[in-house]
Amino acid sequence: MRLNLYSLQLFVAVVEAGSIAAAAEREFIAASALSKRIAELERVLGTPLLLRQARGVEPSAAGRVLVKGARTLLHQAVDLEVKVRDFATGESGHVRIAANLSSITQFLATDLRAFTQAHPRIQIDLEERISSIVTRMVLDNVADIGVFTFSEDEPQLDVHPYREDEVVMVMHKSHPLAHRGQVSFIDTLEYEHIGMQRDSAMATVMQRVAIAAGVEHRMRFFVHSYDALISMVRQRLGIGLLPLGAVPLYEQSELATVRLSDSWARRRIKIGVRRAETLSAAGRMLLDHLLSSSRVR
Repeated sequence: MRLNLYSLQLFVAVVEAGSIAAAAEREFIAASALSKRIAELERVLGTPLLLRQARGVEPSAAGRVLVKGARTLLHQAVDLEVKVRDFATGESGHVRIAANLSSITQFLATDLRAFTQAHPRIQIDLEERISSIVTRMVLDNVADIGVFTFSEDEPQLDVHPYREDEVVMVMHKSHPLAHRGQVSFIDTLEYEHIGMQRDSAMATVMQRVAIAAGVEHRMRFFVHSYDALISMVRQRLGIGLLPLGAVPLYEQSELATVRLSDSWARRRIKIGVRRAETLSAAGRMLLDHLLSSSRVR
């Protein structure tokens, strides 16, 4: 049985776009021609690949299997083309990274800058996501390399230590805790908190600690960036956790930083891949670069 790579590319586009019309526009092909390609795939494979809904389409169970495998084939095809071209044009490649905000803000941006300067022909695509989504993207072959702190999917990955960081409590300098040099997280729970995304690794840890102590965790607001968190803190709307390495990015005159006595406030940031041997040549080069910059032993 032969599967056409272009048809697989179109099928992946349909799944990602959520409709044939949107995928056709993205791939510069007539919707009718794209629809015929999908129908031919379904005929060859002998099973429906898409479930037609009122507002678009979604993959069937067989379609979910196909889209995961198709991404692998397409990525390998690109890598093969790059390897062949390299005989004439020199080093090049393409690596997809998913990383959490903490790693990007504190370490990853600097490490990527050094890598791209040394390997300017290697294209790097980076997406910022919470840790649980980072690991899922790696497992689903949407990303080649994931950088994260904590995830239930971690045992399914080949994981390497990358960096260590520390989270601290940030508050307005007028806050009752601002004069404390150190405080336990439980002692902060009588005050209202501003948190990052509900499903983030840090939100999960905080919730578990509060539940274990039998204390209510009053999360007043949820935000999606450190900039938003700092803005809320400056308006005295609550206190929030921030990586210590990110604190210098913000003007300090209205802020106080208090360290936590809890051991979990010292975190290990990790790198996860499906398997190192499945990475492209460029992917292995980037993984080696990140691990060589690791300060965790």
